[in-house]
Amino acid sequence: MATSSTASTLRHPSLKLHFSSKGSILPVFSVNFSCRKRDPPRFVIVACGGLPSKPTVLVAEKLGSAGLDLLKEYANVDCSYNLTPEELRTKISLCDALIVRSGTKVSREVFESSGGRLKVVGRAGVGIDNVDLAAATEFGCLVVNAPTANTVAAAEHGIALLAAMARNVAQADASVKAGKWQRNKYVGVSLVGKTLVVLGFGKVGSEVARRAKGLGMNVIAHDPYAPADRARAIGVELVSFDEAIAVADFISLHMPLTPATSKMLNDETFAKMKKGVRIVNVARGGVIDEEALVRALDAGIVAQAALDVFTVEPPPTDSKLVQHERVTVTPHLGASTMEAQEGVAIEIAEAVVGALNGELASTAVNAPMVPAEVLTELKPFVELAEKLGRLAVQLVAGGSGVKSVKVTYASSRADLDTRLLRAMITKGLIEPISSVFVNLVNADYTAKQRGLRIVEERILLDGSPEDPLEFIQVQIANVESKFASAMSDSGEIKVEGRVKDGVPHLTRVGTFEVDVTLEGSVILCRQVDQPGMIGIVGNILGGENINVSFMSVGRIAPRKHAVMAIGVDDEPSNEALKKIGEVPAIEEFVFLKL
Repeated sequence: MATSSTASTLRHPSLKLHFSSKGSILPVFSVNFSCRKRDPPRFVIVACGGLPSKPTVLVAEKLGSAGLDLLKEYANVDCSYNLTPEELRTKISLCDALIVRSGTKVSREVFESSGGRLKVVGRAGVGIDNVDLAAATEFGCLVVNAPTANTVAAAEHGIALLAAMARNVAQADASVKAGKWQRNKYVGVSLVGKTLVVLGFGKVGSEVARRAKGLGMNVIAHDPYAPADRARAIGVELVSFDEAIAVADFISLHMPLTPATSKMLNDETFAKMKKGVRIVNVARGGVIDEEALVRALDAGIVAQAALDVFTVEPPPTDSKLVQHERVTVTPHLGASTMEAQEGVAIEIAEAVVGALNGELASTAVNAPMVPAEVLTELKPFVELAEKLGRLAVQLVAGGSGVKSVKVTYASSRADLDTRLLRAMITKGLIEPISSVFVNLVNADYTAKQRGLRIVEERILLDGSPEDPLEFIQVQIANVESKFASAMSDSGEIKVEGRVKDGVPHLTRVGTFEVDVTLEGSVILCRQVDQPGMIGIVGNILGGENINVSFMSVGRIAPRKHAVMAIGVDDEPSNEALKKIGEVPAIEEFVFLKL
């Protein structure tokens, strides 16, 4: 632990004064005095009065000097590295801000120990898995990160691994150093003319694409939120996920680890790939099912892999994946350049100083405290708003790109504050496949960064102003839909919901009225309206031990087309969904996770 201490003793015939600042932000004085030699010593402990005139920032992991210099201009900086959890909890009550990297866990206990003094936590990097966001919000502490400074470093490392893998650089190096000369064994493959698929076309993905184009590669990408005009400007075509993996010679991963992306590359997706595909991962380890990757390597589906990240870091020394002869590995070096480290230090220092000055940081990753009475009243509508956003974006066909969203609120209140609701809709639209945590602080900024335009419309109703909202409607324009029946007459994906008895309900899909609780997940089926359909689908799900929580049918007219909405507690197996799709009267269906 890097701490400093100073001590001095002032002597007087009848008084001894000892000063120490070791392990404490505030100096402490210990006064030992007695009037006569035969009297026992008496002690008084006095802490210096008042808080420091400057805020105090605890830097718990190494930070670049440029960032430290910036912090020192504004705050008292305490650089204490390698703190144990107990030491961190002890020091935190004397700090206004805390800066960490990935090695320090900022738990609920840390926020509790701060006694309310901690105002901001800065994560020097992108991922914030080590910070308890719920506890931070509960204790009124803002959390900020540094999402942009690592971009070029990560992209360069991805390209380095791509080239090293294609030419067997690591394996050939080890062979020569072992005294061998095996030119025929390490014949590589050329990059020029090959198709590189970039999965996740954000900052890092787009920079990888630029560099790969310079190497003569044909680059395509999959990302539901990537603006098509930005992709075209780089010379990249946006396609669906299935189309992308089917044609790829190389795949470079640049998506965050979320429930939607966890083990995205698995036995099923590997089976859809062209034999001999090569995979690079400088994103997050958990997006690949590592056991499935070993099987794909052994089967020859995947020719090679180059990995900078792993599900568990460091990986076990006996890992079959790490030890595989056709796998190139590095120890999470994506952001490890001198320039990137300094850039991260400056970016996080600026964010922390801004937050301490009361500014709303654009890199904030949690929400500020919401008044209890407002949260209580809007709570069911907040949940409805997020789930409508999640439903709507899952209906978008891959490759379409989400650009324009219209949100309609029907309310009897002319002064209804919709900022929190708009933020939650944005959260539902963006967060499932993004590393950004969307909230009231950063919702508009996050949407703008992704080229997502959200327009709000209000329908003023006659009625009691005691009820905040009648319904919320979300429409996504200029996209194709996985479920054609979700399209409105004017050509937008449209979903609508209401709160009934405190529970969010889906009440409209496209032109069809339905009524299903938004709990668990939802299956939407368009079918020919005929007797027995509910029973047929119910029996399929029951046979798979899937509990149906709610079911509703909306139809145009008897014996015409209908949409059946089914609420399920668990995710059905692929086999169960296949059986539903094979029912003759069902024309289309889609499974939507909530």
